[in-house]
Amino acid sequence: MDELANYNKARWEELAQANVEFTLPFLDMTLAKARSWLEDADLIARYVGELAGKEVLCLAASGGQQSAVFGLLGARVTVFDLAETQLERDRQAAAHHGYSVTTMQGDMRDLSGLADNAFDLIYQAYSINFVPSVASVFQEAARVLRPGGLYHMQCANPFTQSVDSEAWDGETYLLHHPYIDGFEVTKYYPHWDIEDGDGGWRQIDSPREFRHTLSTVINTLVAHGFLIVRNHEAVSQEEEPEPGTWEHFKSVAPPYLTFWSVYRPDLRLGTF
Repeated sequence: MDELANYNKARWEELAQANVEFTLPFLDMTLAKARSWLEDADLIARYVGELAGKEVLCLAASGGQQSAVFGLLGARVTVFDLAETQLERDRQAAAHHGYSVTTMQGDMRDLSGLADNAFDLIYQAYSINFVPSVASVFQEAARVLRPGGLYHMQCANPFTQSVDSEAWDGETYLLHHPYIDGFEVTKYYPHWDIEDGDGGWRQIDSPREFRHTLSTVINTLVAHGFLIVRNHEAVSQEEEPEPGTWEHFKSVAPPYLTFWSVYRPDLRLGTF
């Protein structure tokens, strides 16, 4: 792993030790909850079929959350991620629920430890913005995914990354920062505020995070043979959220995008 991967690994170890929400395993997950948790089950059924017995890769998605869902649904799950504490929580969830899981530590840009055409489904939660380029990740995903397999990838809305969610001036949120692919947004958001467990807050240095423009994400997926079949934007479900809150921010500037793509190597355009 290079300097960037080692730095982000240390940050995620610290976040996991601080027990932030997205590092805690789903120990209360049940089969019924897993079925309802999994969005776009119709899409999975159409392209993958029943998950039982299928090979699923949780890519840069450790912590014992997504793996618990797929494990309970009967899939053979492999988790590939940077942070050992996060991977240990995938093993904890598997032991708790009674299914098997394979965990591998490494950089999402290098999946050389995984075989070609090994997986029916790749589930990548919010993580691709922690590397400066999407190309190597999409290339590796295409290599290890079977033709016709599904790739789920969530990323930051690159337009929202230019909006400061805490800069509500009573009328609007401020749009700023250069709209450049690979631009490191961490310089503007160097810390994450987390609860300290005693009712207070403390700061942890943020992982290094980068903007990926919408055209780069879409064009690079297409170039590597991915056919986009569904897209979601994360918006608030509250009807009238209070201005200046996170839910209000989500209602005017969706912070996350989700892409579901089918791997079609016959449509591959070549390296982008």
